[in-house]
Amino acid sequence: MPHPIVRFAPSPTGAIHIGNARTALLNFLYSKKHHGEFILRFDDTDVERSKEEYAEAIEVDLAWLGVVPDRVLRQSQRFAFYDEAAQRLRRAGRLYPCYESAEELDRKRKRQQARGLPPVYDRAALTLSAEDRASLEAEGKRPHWRFRLDPKIIRWDDLVRGESHIDSASLSDPVLIRADGSYLYTLPSVVDDLDQKVTLIIRGEDHVTNTAVQIQLFEALGGAGAAPHFAHHNLLSSASGEGLSKRSGALSIGGLRDQGVEALAVAAAAVLIGSSTALHPVASLDELIKSLDLAQISRTQTRFDPAELAALSARTLHGLDFEAVRERLAAHDIAGHKAQPFWLAVRGNLTTFLDVIQWWRVVDGEIEPSVEDGDGEFLADAAASLPEEPWDETVWAAWTSALKATTGRKGKALFHPLRLALTGRENGPELALLLPLIGRIRALDRLSVRGA
Repeated sequence: MPHPIVRFAPSPTGAIHIGNARTALLNFLYSKKHHGEFILRFDDTDVERSKEEYAEAIEVDLAWLGVVPDRVLRQSQRFAFYDEAAQRLRRAGRLYPCYESAEELDRKRKRQQARGLPPVYDRAALTLSAEDRASLEAEGKRPHWRFRLDPKIIRWDDLVRGESHIDSASLSDPVLIRADGSYLYTLPSVVDDLDQKVTLIIRGEDHVTNTAVQIQLFEALGGAGAAPHFAHHNLLSSASGEGLSKRSGALSIGGLRDQGVEALAVAAAAVLIGSSTALHPVASLDELIKSLDLAQISRTQTRFDPAELAALSARTLHGLDFEAVRERLAAHDIAGHKAQPFWLAVRGNLTTFLDVIQWWRVVDGEIEPSVEDGDGEFLADAAASLPEEPWDETVWAAWTSALKATTGRKGKALFHPLRLALTGRENGPELALLLPLIGRIRALDRLSVRGA
C-alpha cells in the first residue's frame, strides 16, 4: 500500500478522549511510517449537535499530542456531493423510501424476536406503490431512506483482525437519510473517502459490522474494488470496564492535559496499551512510529488505568533531555546558564512538569528552611566550613566529608539537617547537583541558625 491516505473523522459534539486519541494516533503514525497523508475530517453534518468550539478543541488536543494533519476538511461544507450521490443511488434502485415511525419499527423488531427471527428490517417499503407513497405523504409522513443491500457475504483482509467476513443477509438495510433530510454518517463518509482517495480506514472494532455495509456502498458509488483497506483496532474502556464516551468527558485529552499528564505519555499509552508491545516511556513520536505494527494489536477490549498513565507520565519526564523541554522551561522563566544543569538535577524527582516551579524556587528563589531541634549548632558549623566558590558537583562531597570529620556526624544525622535547611524538603534531587545551583550566598543564609 504505497503512500497511504488515511483519515480521522471525529464528530465535533464533545471533547475527544483517550480512545479517540488512539484512533487518531494510529492513523497519523501509520501515515508517517509509510510516507502517506493524514486527513482530519470533521463529521459535522449534525448541525444541531456539532459546535465550532468542539472542533477547535479537537485540533488543540491533537496538536498537543503532536498530531498535525496534512489537510483539514468539514463535511458540513460538502452537502452538494452527498445530495448527488444520493440521487445516483435512487436512480440505481439502491436507495428507497420508508415511512415506518420509530415506534412501528420497534414493534416489528419485537414481533420478530418473539418468533425467534433476527430483528432485520423486512423491506416492507419496497412493496409500496407510487400511489401508496403519495397517500402516506399526503398524510404528512416524510420518508427516511434506506440503502438496499445485496444479500451476499462481504470479505476483507483486516490489517488487525486478519481475514474477516460478514453475511449481509443478516443485516438490516441501513438508513442513510433521516426523515428530516439529514444524513447519517455512512453516506457522507463513503462519498468523502472516495473523493479524497482514502486507501486505508483505521478505526475501532465497534465499526466492524458497518464495514460490510460500507464496502457495498463503495462499490455502488465507485465500482468493483473501490473500497479501501480496513483495520479495526480494539477499544479502550475505563479501569472499571465502562466504555468511554465524549458525552461523559471521562479521560478526555483536555482533562489529562490539565492534570499535568505528559503528551508523550498519553500518546504512548493510547498506541501501546492493548498491543503485544509493553507499555514504556518514549522520547518522541518517532519511537512510536518505529514500533507501530497494526497486526500486533490485541483483539480484546483493554482497560485503561489512569494510575498507570500517571506513573508512565512521570517516567517519561525522567527521561526527557534538556532540548526537549527548553522552551517549556523558558515559559516559566527558567532560562540562562542554570537551566540545563537544573533540569538534569530535578527531572528524576518530578511527578508532573509543573513541579519544576517549586524546585526552581529552591535553587533560585526564597524558601523557608527547616531546622529541627538540636541541629542549630551543627548548621552553624556547616555554615562556617562552607567552601569558597567556584563550586561544581564535587563541592558537596568535600564539604560533607569535612563536616563528618569535625562533628562526628554521619549518615542521616549528617545529611538530613543539611537537606532540610538548604531545600526545606524531606527529600528530593541529589544535593551534589543542587548545591552548585543554590550558590554560596543562599546556602549561607539558609544555614543560619533560626530560633535556637
